[in-house]
Amino acid sequence: MPERKTEEGSTWCEALGIEVPSLEAVKDHREAKPYTLLIVALLERGEPMTLADVAARFEAAGVAPREQALRSLQRCRPGRAPVYRDGELYSLDPHDDDLDLWAFRLGLRPPEAPAVRIVRPPPPPLPGDDVALSVAELDEAWEDAGPTSWSTQRLALAVLDAHGGPLTPDEVATFVRTRCRYARVRVKDAERFGRSNCPVKVVEDGRWDVAPGADAALRSVRKAVRAQVAVARRAAAARPDPTVLEAQRKAWERRRAKRRRELAAASRALLVGFPPQAPQAVALLDVGAHTVETVMHEGFDALRERLAGYDVLGALNVRALLRALDYDPGNQRLAELGPPQKTKKLNKRGRTLEITTKMLVQGSCNMGRPFGDPKRLAAYLESGELTRFRRRLEADAKALYAYYAFGRLHGAVRLRWGFLDEWFPVPWVHRDEQTLHGLMREARESGALLEVVTGSAPGWKDPWARARRARAEGTSAWNTVLWGEDDRPIDAAEVQLARLVDPAR
Repeated sequence: MPERKTEEGSTWCEALGIEVPSLEAVKDHREAKPYTLLIVALLERGEPMTLADVAARFEAAGVAPREQALRSLQRCRPGRAPVYRDGELYSLDPHDDDLDLWAFRLGLRPPEAPAVRIVRPPPPPLPGDDVALSVAELDEAWEDAGPTSWSTQRLALAVLDAHGGPLTPDEVATFVRTRCRYARVRVKDAERFGRSNCPVKVVEDGRWDVAPGADAALRSVRKAVRAQVAVARRAAAARPDPTVLEAQRKAWERRRAKRRRELAAASRALLVGFPPQAPQAVALLDVGAHTVETVMHEGFDALRERLAGYDVLGALNVRALLRALDYDPGNQRLAELGPPQKTKKLNKRGRTLEITTKMLVQGSCNMGRPFGDPKRLAAYLESGELTRFRRRLEADAKALYAYYAFGRLHGAVRLRWGFLDEWFPVPWVHRDEQTLHGLMREARESGALLEVVTGSAPGWKDPWARARRARAEGTSAWNTVLWGEDDRPIDAAEVQLARLVDPAR
């Protein structure tokens, strides 16, 4: 058993690219909570554990007494991603995006990009209050927001001092309006200009100018403006260099594009076993080759060898099915195609809807009866009608594939039941994979057309037979709309397949 722990632990951590952690080293981290420490304990052990085993490990590491730790673990919803529950055992999905995020937040891996270094030359010193303001100083002081409660007199005095001569009221008002987000010069408030002790005077042609003897008011305004300049400079010094941010953004886009290519090239297979608990036959659907076949029990040895050649394996209750097939997936990526959410509360009285995969397939793919009757399948198998049995089992695999493809395209699946029309994110789509949202954005930015299949799930033999072309229009990624060739909008929620138009087609 110890050998297995070391091997499994290194496999989990190798998938994350981290060293095997120690619970003692993480227990005092600011992100240390029962759930996050459960993740660390599983990474450290490297194999499934019961909550009792985790509580015992907490006690040994000095986290909490065993009984208290067990109660905390039971209350923290321990079966949520990236942890999954299999009976009484809890384990990790090393390919889950959230696990990588927790590894970073707990200090188990370094950031993907180095910390931004702020290197700027020191700004020139500010002049004294006896020096007149400049337009550049006003721009620097008022760039972000500017004064919010200055009077018209104070604003006018600052503008006149910076320009070094008289200005018309409209010129002063325009200057302030184009540089300040909130402050405004109200000409009607200038009725007292020119009166005794007012620092702003009105010359004969109606322009405004600095009144004689306004030295004290000028020094006060200069001091206030330069105080705002100092605040603006401190804020700018705390912000990273835009060139550094742009370089990091481009590096992130390159990493994401590389990851997207790797995910797109991954070989994938979907499995449907019957009976699910003790399979006598398995329908194997190769996503890339677009083929499906049924393997009977006597061919399971060869099936296990074939499964090892795929990067991603998907099925309903995929871990239980692979265990029933006596197949250890090791570090392969598993796609759990069961409902992402088990139940939905319908009203305040507590009425609850149990969500099934059949309901999600119907709501997402517009299929009336996606799966066959298990009793009929059992009858076919028992009577030896293997042709009918294979045809029905493979039809179930094709329906599951349509559901899987819809989830990959949208990043979520759809529940339509009565008055409900809701979407649930699916765990088998990586954050870097291309989705319909990304395709629409790319088409909008490049001006390319899209080919889309809408309505019900596409046919198996020729999925693109019902394809039609569409253009993406909008001012941003969040209000992009698809328009068909007939200039009618296309409901993106009804899109089953989508791809950019190849200029060669």
